[in-house]
Amino acid sequence: MPWKETCPMEERMKFIADYLQDEWSLAQLCRFYGISRKTGYKWLARYLAEGPAGLGDRSRAPRRHPNGVPREVEEQIVAFRAQHPHWGPRKLVHRLAKIQPETHWPVPSTVGALLKRRGLTAPRRGKRHTPPYPASSGIESRQRRDNQPFQEGVQPNQVWSADFKGWFRTQDGTRIDPLTIADVASRYLLRCQGLVRPNRTAVQAVFTAAFQEFGLPRAIRTDNGPPFASVGLGGLSRLSVWWVCLGISPERIRPGHPEENGRHERMHRTLKQATAQPSQATPNTQQRAFDRFRAEYNQERPHEALAMQTPAQRYQPSLRPFPERLQELEYAPGYVVRRVRSNGEIRWQRGLVYLNEALVDQWVGLIEIDNGQWRVDFGPIQLAIYQEQDKKFKSIRC
Repeated sequence: MPWKETCPMEERMKFIADYLQDEWSLAQLCRFYGISRKTGYKWLARYLAEGPAGLGDRSRAPRRHPNGVPREVEEQIVAFRAQHPHWGPRKLVHRLAKIQPETHWPVPSTVGALLKRRGLTAPRRGKRHTPPYPASSGIESRQRRDNQPFQEGVQPNQVWSADFKGWFRTQDGTRIDPLTIADVASRYLLRCQGLVRPNRTAVQAVFTAAFQEFGLPRAIRTDNGPPFASVGLGGLSRLSVWWVCLGISPERIRPGHPEENGRHERMHRTLKQATAQPSQATPNTQQRAFDRFRAEYNQERPHEALAMQTPAQRYQPSLRPFPERLQELEYAPGYVVRRVRSNGEIRWQRGLVYLNEALVDQWVGLIEIDNGQWRVDFGPIQLAIYQEQDKKFKSIRC
């Protein structure tokens, strides 16, 4: 009879015990137990060589896999991962293939399994995301998309995005607020500057350096916090007023909707992992860490959304240079032009009407759009409607 499936080890021991009694030939025992002579000789040889332990099952896995990753290639991958601990398998393989094209590198899935086997990956924590609109509100979703005031940013310098990553302290206790500026289309990180005093003067100096090096974008996308915006008329701040004078359109995401600047938020997560976990000893060493990250992010790190190219391969400076002097804004015929006084007011219809202190010393234009209704513009931006009956301005720009 054949081996009992429930306990093959016991059947093998019985087979060997019967053979050792020397009452049966090996051929007769094989016929009795229902196995081939080849199998009988195999178990006898294992028993004579290893004793009872030789009768156990052995792995059928091949000792050498023809498509296995060579040991030296594995070690190179692990070493490269140590240099870039936050890169995934696709980025690692793509970059290694650029550095050593003569080596046959494994596919990303194999590299991912290797990193997991070596304990070099951590499982991601799942997050529940609320959809922007219910599944049944297709019309509302399309309307929101059609009314989206943001420029697409498909070419370099059409749109830049800017934000503060969120403050933290260096090991000496100094508070650091990293200001980051990036090109939306190419993901090129234009600036990553740690500010000890994140006021308008410091922020404007960072933008000035970026404009001098890379030229001017068409628009800059930010959140609604200072110094990018204010609660004044039109949401304008002194910084965004400066942008308008440079011919740059300020774009602001909706309050509480960081996903509208999602590319920038995703870059911040990578920045935090690479430079602030843990933070550096001093502001100077922290800035050097930011500079190293920016160089790697732009020049070395391939981006999946860019077909595995680096931001530097996609970005090119703007053709609009940073001017030495600001030009005054011009208004078409039909506008009534007023200069904003030092307290944010303009003289209008035999009185003073308050606009916004961010507009001090700037020229605004007013044009009548209906009987008793005037619209006030600051350059290309429509700021407010003036009702003669109420004698005040109502903002038309969130």
